[in-house]
Amino acid sequence: MRYLKRRRRTDYGQEALEDPISGVANLFDASIVFIVSMMIALFMAYNMIDLLNPEAEVTITKQSADGQIEVITKRGSEIKAQKVTDRKLSGQGEKLGTAYRLNDGRTIYVPE
Repeated sequence: MRYLKRRRRTDYGQEALEDPISGVANLFDASIVFIVSMMIALFMAYNMIDLLNPEAEVTITKQSADGQIEVITKRGSEIKAQKVTDRKLSGQGEKLGTAYRLNDGRTIYVPE
């Protein structure tokens, strides 16, 4: 019976009693690790690992819901975003080739 009456002494220390939010720091660290892992997973899912490579050249074209087209170009550490407009331009130059739109929506450029 002596073993049943023995009580375990719990000593959490004075710090645990004074700071009830001390466990939140661990949650913050875990959330940062989760966010970084989700970013890496998204980069890998969309095959955009080249965006992290400082020597790679990447061009991405995206179209918004209202039809606005934006071309994002990355060369080295420089990133440019350009919006495509319907404005007509004029100037002098030479013809480089012809572009064709196929029935399935793809565009093919044929150089001269």
